[in-house]
Amino acid sequence: MAAATTGASAPSPSIVQTRPASTADEPRPLPHVVLLASPGMGHLIPLAELARRLAVDHGFTATIVTLTNLSDAAADAAVLSSMPAPVSTAVLPAVALDDLPPDVGFGTLMFELLRRSLPHLRALMGSASLARPAAALVCDFFGTAALPLAADLGVPGYVFFPNSFTLVSVMRHLAELHDGAAPGEHRDLPDTLRLPGCVPLRHAELPDGFRDRADPVYAYLVEEARRYGRADGFLVNSFEELEPAVAEAFDRDAADGAFPPVYPVGPFVRSSSSSEEADELDCLGWLDRQPAGSVVYVSFGSGGALTVEQTAELAAGLEASGHRFLWVVRMPSHDGNNYALGADGGHRSNDDPLAWLPEGFLERTKGRGLAVAGWAPQVTVLAHPATAGFMSHCGWNSTLESLASGVPMITWPLYAEQKMNAAILTELTGVALRPAVSREDRFVSAEEVAATVRELMEGEKGRAVRRRAKQLQEATARACTPEAPSRRALEKVAGKWKAGLQNRD
Repeated sequence: MAAATTGASAPSPSIVQTRPASTADEPRPLPHVVLLASPGMGHLIPLAELARRLAVDHGFTATIVTLTNLSDAAADAAVLSSMPAPVSTAVLPAVALDDLPPDVGFGTLMFELLRRSLPHLRALMGSASLARPAAALVCDFFGTAALPLAADLGVPGYVFFPNSFTLVSVMRHLAELHDGAAPGEHRDLPDTLRLPGCVPLRHAELPDGFRDRADPVYAYLVEEARRYGRADGFLVNSFEELEPAVAEAFDRDAADGAFPPVYPVGPFVRSSSSSEEADELDCLGWLDRQPAGSVVYVSFGSGGALTVEQTAELAAGLEASGHRFLWVVRMPSHDGNNYALGADGGHRSNDDPLAWLPEGFLERTKGRGLAVAGWAPQVTVLAHPATAGFMSHCGWNSTLESLASGVPMITWPLYAEQKMNAAILTELTGVALRPAVSREDRFVSAEEVAATVRELMEGEKGRAVRRRAKQLQEATARACTPEAPSRRALEKVAGKWKAGLQNRD
């Protein structure tokens, strides 16, 4: 992990794995695409799956570009180690961030990091390290500052959204809201945001940074959204059957030339969890001993943290529910911040999170409950026959993994766009239950935890979301077939890139 650095000159980007240069006697090299990742597993994992699919299904070589700052190098390496041979990686040098205020938020750090890394990306794109000139540059939705660079280099610039169609629509509306606004003039989004094909979003359900124009990150979001018109297209980690109306709205706009084309290319779901030791974990052996459809899996993602008070309340609720559970426990937050990662991309504490559970909890729930510290092989857990439900932070990767296994959810959004995802899951797709919150800080009481778990496992609403989860499991499987719209959409984009490269040659 690397923290912010001083302004000393940095070395050239280092290619971790490259293909050898072609000679005149060798076949014409495969078309190449460069994919720029934002820090964080929620961004890197789906972008890596996109690179894998471009290589395996469409005959591309690819370079996944990651950043030194704000990244966990070990976690990144674990994700990227399974890439096929045509996919290489490049790590851009660290950039100086220490001139920013010490209390700056993570969103501001992210946008500044990507903006300040552009000279290194330009150097990489122009270097001999790449097997041939890029057929396209794909940036994460935090990295649209790279779109002008793509235009300068004469390369198609695409934006990859590891999230939903709905978030693309929100960002587009943010740009339209500021059409004609003077530089530095920022306008608030409405109290209830109604967008074509999307679930109505209450103000509290808007993603972090969008709710208050005085938030420092709001200005970055506005500028990010304003660059969307420069994109040659958008690749979205969703599929038509999940968000049909908003997908149709984007199709109409692309046909009218009102907005660049938005392609559904998801769902990108890992086939298994990344750890090679997953099969040896105690939690999987424990799941093997539980009855089918009896366990609620509780996890709030790699970056989620509950307060000390909420952790104790959740424990009391799980205990009172009377149902089996597997809980991935992370260190609680002591400052009310629900984001668990520090400025270096690592967790803010390495202490034992199980020590913060209520006294006697582990002993009282032994047999029907299991608490594990820090991590579990989520894809494997969700696919296990014993797993009946998922109490989730509603990160989009976790959402798609749950849908792929037909597991209904209990929503517990914490940060970023997770509150919006919870609205999609409860009000649009009908695959999740939402516990009631009792305070402004979204505190959930033990009684509400117990009641929601019992409703999921025993109640009529629980039966309805389980039926819907199975329907969406089938839809997710259909979206992964060769003839699915998502596969055809990516094939269309790949064809455009190859044709454009031939024309430039």
